[in-house]
Amino acid sequence: MAATVFSADGAAAMAEPAPKAEPRPAVPAVAVSTPAAAVAAEPECVRIKGAEACVGPDGSDRPGITIEDTANDDLHATVEYYLNGYLGTKYAIHNLGRKGEVRGNREIGKIVTFRAAVYEGNHRVRFGRWKTVQNITKYPIKRDTRVTPAAARSRSKTCTSTKGASTLCFNERNTVVFACDTSADQYQARAEYFIAGDPTARFEIHQLAGVNTCGKAEHGDLAVSMYRASLFDHNRRVATRLYKYN
Repeated sequence: MAATVFSADGAAAMAEPAPKAEPRPAVPAVAVSTPAAAVAAEPECVRIKGAEACVGPDGSDRPGITIEDTANDDLHATVEYYLNGYLGTKYAIHNLGRKGEVRGNREIGKIVTFRAAVYEGNHRVRFGRWKTVQNITKYPIKRDTRVTPAAARSRSKTCTSTKGASTLCFNERNTVVFACDTSADQYQARAEYFIAGDPTARFEIHQLAGVNTCGKAEHGDLAVSMYRASLFDHNRRVATRLYKYN
């Protein structure tokens, strides 16, 4: 297995999201009752053709949440996930590396609902079933239930917006990234960004809970290197700006 590239991710608010046109997990999707000793030894994984996604505790060989590309083709592997049983913010990590390479993030919530998917560009070709696991991690990410666009701007050094409806903000002291929906419409705000100058792992925060809500991701001391705010109608891009370099 090639070297794993890690960063950190987080959670967001508590309102139920607007209806989505894609399959959504239940909360929890799967009841997990694995003994703590067993969980500490091995990560929990899901596999589809071309992708393997895992959630593992700190002591495992795949700590945090990771996604491996398992096929030598023109498609790329992606892990999509929710944290702490909250469906208002979805996260995604696109592994743009080659077959056998692994991408992921270390800091996640105690409860993770995730699935593996395979993409061709921005088009999702196939995806697996949702799986919910209870993770043992030293520093679990907690819910941040009251982040508004105004609060995100006040806590951030840099912000960018798309047509006033989608805002991405981040602070580079213990890097935190916010994706905020700032318009009462049918579209969803999305932050798309890269971390630590690595062009082979694209991180996304999909804010689904509606106007004046923000999703939050944490990335420790790894700085955002390229970023943009986008607006989506489900999986169809409605508006975006060119990537900005930090």
